[in-house]
Amino acid sequence: MKLILLTMGPTKAGPLKTLVEDFGTRIGRYLPFEWVSVPDVRSKGRPTPDSLKELESEALLRHLEPGDQVVLLDENGASYSSRKFASQLQKWMNAGPKRLVLVIGGAYGFGSGVRSRADAQLSLSRMTFNHQVVRLMAAEQLYRALTILRGEPYHND
Repeated sequence: MKLILLTMGPTKAGPLKTLVEDFGTRIGRYLPFEWVSVPDVRSKGRPTPDSLKELESEALLRHLEPGDQVVLLDENGASYSSRKFASQLQKWMNAGPKRLVLVIGGAYGFGSGVRSRADAQLSLSRMTFNHQVVRLMAAEQLYRALTILRGEPYHND
């Protein structure tokens, strides 16, 4: 199984990008991992947040394949402790998808197309975070979950 983190727009250069890339490398030691950044959507004029979400939804959907297990990172999704998330990650992996795709949307969230394609929604917090920061949080929690599943000492209870 391949783990994919699908994000809307690139991660901005700087310390945040360095940290995100570091966790991506760490995740890759446990299973095949790919970070896919969908280019920002361009449209004429000033799109409304709802129309921008739908345009981004279409762009994200082009990167999904039939049979993908799709999990949206959304503030209204299920919330887990790190250990419970590791357990849920194991369940997703055990379901046997060729690809497990975690999706981070743009600043306004997800459009209806991506929402209807999703198999699950995951919340990293009930708080709202900048979608750039969520990339780091998601990558770190994925790495943490994989170390928990392997019984490694990275996670402290």
